[in-house]
Order: sequence, then C-alpha cells, then structure tokens
Amino acid sequence: AHSRSAKKRVLIAERNRERNQAVKSELKLWLKILAAVEVKEVEAANAALSVAYKELDKAVTKGIIKKNTASRKKARLAAKVNAL
Repeated sequence: AHSRSAKKRVLIAERNRERNQAVKSELKLWLKILAAVEVKEVEAANAALSVAYKELDKAVTKGIIKKNTASRKKARLAAKVNAL
C-alpha cells in the first residue's frame, strides 16, 4: 500500500474480515447446536431453531451470506426440527 487511502483501505478490510469471521463462526455454532439436539427435546429444538433463524437473518443483513443460502438453510433446519 503506497498511498494514504490504500493504507486506510487495508485497515478497513482487515476489520471487516474479522467481523465477518465472527458472524460466520457464531452462525456455524448455532447450526451445530441445532444439529446436536436430541430427538426428545422438541422445545429445545424449537428454541435453537428460532435463534438460528435470527443469526441467519443477521448474516444476510450484513451481507455475509446470500439471501437464498439463508433461505435454503432455514428450510432444511425446519424440516429436521419438524421430523422430531
């Protein structure tokens, strides 16, 4: 980075990368929690599902994942929970 603005952009890109990684890892955490819910824990599954929906919507709002990706993940999660 030679110019002052290029140096600023490097800093901003790094900051955005860290934020995006944090959101993605939080999202993966909730998807794993939901996948690990036992068959008999329907209430826990529904609670985890609502949190996972919220995290997916947040990731879409922040532009970290695409809208259709979130929609597909929500549909698959709902199908798994409904099968319990």
